Amino acid sequence: MTAPEPWTDVPLTARLVFDDGTVIAGRGLGATGSAVGEVCFNTAITGYQEILTDPSYAGQIITFTFPHIGNVGANSEDTETSNLASRSGVRGCVLRADITEPSNYRSAENLDAWLKTRGIIAISGIDTRALTARIREKGMPNAVIAHDPSGNFDIDKLKAEAKAWSGLLGLDLVPDVTSGQSYSWDEQRWVWNQGFTRNENPEFHVVAIDYGLKRNILRCLASAGCKVTVVPATEKAEDVLARNPDGVFLSNGPGDPAATGEYAVPEIKKLVESGKPVFGICLGHQMLGLALGGKTRKMHQGHHGANHPVKDFTTNKVEIVSMNHGFAVDRDSLPKGVVETHVSLFDGSNCGLALEGKPVFSVQHHPEASPGPQDSHYLFTRFVNLMREQKGQAARRER
Repeated sequence: MTAPEPWTDVPLTARLVFDDGTVIAGRGLGATGSAVGEVCFNTAITGYQEILTDPSYAGQIITFTFPHIGNVGANSEDTETSNLASRSGVRGCVLRADITEPSNYRSAENLDAWLKTRGIIAISGIDTRALTARIREKGMPNAVIAHDPSGNFDIDKLKAEAKAWSGLLGLDLVPDVTSGQSYSWDEQRWVWNQGFTRNENPEFHVVAIDYGLKRNILRCLASAGCKVTVVPATEKAEDVLARNPDGVFLSNGPGDPAATGEYAVPEIKKLVESGKPVFGICLGHQMLGLALGGKTRKMHQGHHGANHPVKDFTTNKVEIVSMNHGFAVDRDSLPKGVVETHVSLFDGSNCGLALEGKPVFSVQHHPEASPGPQDSHYLFTRFVNLMREQKGQAARRER
């Protein structure tokens, strides 16, 4: 890893300080101050604003492998945080090149100004290829990212802070990103020249448990014919079922699923036992795996990108999907009756499961993210079909 090129005379106003004592100097952008987190890398070449507002990144510092971040600016429509009262969970970001003036008709703000507004610290001029190679070799390190326009840093203090941070293992970050109250959602996916439309005639009612929910998941559910009621992560199963949903959705989110699972898994078990269709994504997938008797594990470098190949054994097709997770369900721990439905073709890790004999399934990847391909949108249709089938069965019993 190297400092910025010698041809620039821009002051080095930021530092990235690792828990092993390594210090990298760069140019500060965005908010000032310091923040500690786990350093990961993301290989996507588009969608940086969605990435920076994905609540699943809480507690992390994102290294973008694509060098040109900020070139299309920022806008209000591409924010993924569904809890509008909270800022981005991400602790900071690492960039190769400086942020340029935006060149896109949808841009409403320069990314540097947007980062300041969101309280996100950034450092540019970093050899992100070398940093990515380090993460691939040694795993995701803890570090402090700091920005001071004066360029004055207490390096010893920053080293101590990075070394003292416990990391994501055993850490429940969901309280930082979940909604504090329930609300309804009917906004559908974005349509060219129309923007976001509303679902005025929903066929189903879905209760979505917010562990760090992304807006586009809500839009995909609405576009699939659902009225969505979002509830906080601590909502009891009895209260979820009292809303008389046709199905229950378990959302994405940050942190260690085993830690959040201490209070969430018992409620998920009750929801599964209720017989209602249940669909989980990301953290929701991991905690469903725990609720069904499996275990989760911390990954070496995680999966963060928009070009990940995943095979669906139920269709025998390969999908190109968006990923963002540092924990995974341990397939070897899954009990009898829990079927692995998806697998990563990068490393063979589990990416989906289903419960035999019950309308319950989940995936590790993000079918709503649409990283170019929309290969996984069928999963929302699969969820809707389970609800439609159950409603049809109920109607036949009443006759």
